[in-house]
Amino acid sequence: MSPATPEALLGFLEELGIAVRTTLHPPVHTVAESRDLKAGLPGGHSKNLFLKDKRGRLFLVVAEAEARIDLKRLHTAVGATGRLSFGSAEQLLAVLGVRPGSVTPFGLINDRERLVTVILDAGLMAHDPVNFHPLHNAATLALAPGDLLRFLAATGHAPRIQALPEPAGAEEAEAAP
Repeated sequence: MSPATPEALLGFLEELGIAVRTTLHPPVHTVAESRDLKAGLPGGHSKNLFLKDKRGRLFLVVAEAEARIDLKRLHTAVGATGRLSFGSAEQLLAVLGVRPGSVTPFGLINDRERLVTVILDAGLMAHDPVNFHPLHNAATLALAPGDLLRFLAATGHAPRIQALPEPAGAEEAEAAP
């Protein structure tokens, strides 16, 4: 089955009664590239990590864009077996229907086998709205955090909302004058 198109995603959101605000923009591939764009869009912005553990289990970690995450300890926090590594571009396309640079929780519309465990950063979910790419990186959709949860439930994904581990010393570095 072919991956959902951005138009199909918007139709699905409409069927669910989820209101979104769409902003078109030049393609952005990284958090750094998108900083200027994000400055003009209210709400929380994300970085999305498509990861796998030693057993091949897949995880989508949806974190606040500027969050510092201790990748060496993340596996323990999310219940993975062994250290996490990034999933391949081929696996990303096969499971979420998106390419690197366009990773988004909206890609879960394509995970019909429910292979992906979804982890939402509590810090990101404290924002309203939250912003994500609609299966491509030349637009951003803004929606309420509760509506993101409704979308995930409709795709059969029950996310865990939790604080993500920061690198050791991050608290002290942020508290320093």
